[in-house]
Amino acid sequence: MDPRRLELLLELSRLGSMRAVAETLHVTTSTVSQQIAVLAREAGTPLIEPSGRRVRLTPAGRRLAGHAVTILAALEAARLDLDPSAAPVGTVRVASFATAVRQLLLPAAQILAAEHPAVRLHIHEHEPREALGLLADDEVDLALVYDYSLAPASFDRALITRPLGSTRWSLGVPSAQGRGRGTAPEIFGQFREHDWIVNSRNTADDEVVRVVGSLAGFQPRIAHRADSLELVQDMIVAGLGVGLLPAAGPVIRGVSLQRLHHPQVVMRAYAAIRRGRSAWPPLALVLRLLQHDSPQ
Repeated sequence: MDPRRLELLLELSRLGSMRAVAETLHVTTSTVSQQIAVLAREAGTPLIEPSGRRVRLTPAGRRLAGHAVTILAALEAARLDLDPSAAPVGTVRVASFATAVRQLLLPAAQILAAEHPAVRLHIHEHEPREALGLLADDEVDLALVYDYSLAPASFDRALITRPLGSTRWSLGVPSAQGRGRGTAPEIFGQFREHDWIVNSRNTADDEVVRVVGSLAGFQPRIAHRADSLELVQDMIVAGLGVGLLPAAGPVIRGVSLQRLHHPQVVMRAYAAIRRGRSAWPPLALVLRLLQHDSPQ
């Protein structure tokens, strides 16, 4: 049913005459009559009946006019919700890796609570492959993902990605090993006999470790997988192996960071959204906050 015809019927129920409806909506009386007749055919039942020189709504017409109130209100709410110039209102569902939750989403959530309380975040912690799967299935509106300079990701062409900054990574080793010197392959080569720790839910760590290991002339022995960076550090202290850690991140006692260069290991963060969604006001607001607060 055409919303315009529902609007005519609703006005007729309020004003009681087709002439009054025509004057109010700036159309001709014949237009009102014709459109109400079309609406009656669509509904499959008469909607108006004669009442002297005027018309009145039939019981079916009154019921449809009642539905029209709800339908037209819902359409207006949808229009305002999708209007890029409208005030943002709604819930943005986000899937993100843990570091981005801490560094980007939690500060954004605080700003939203203080300045835009009508916009809320629903946060789900996921590694990139999981987050992109949820985005593809329309289970979330936004995915925060990452890749490494030595293991670049390829994104679906149906997605739009926006960079959110980058961070250098180092090799976390037991402090007793001391600080090594040299290029990344030379540093890796010093730990060719050690076990290696990589991420349990993403393969990017594996790729970086294998690439740099290959440059050093050996195949790293990946023995352990852990999702938490804190757990990786605990495993290093326990002597279970070595693994990649953020160069600027805090480390616990017993862990040292070996600087990697030539080549550097750089993690790059991205916001990924489905095409055609960036104009939705709540999502556009969240993207602005994330890009404003992201490390450069």
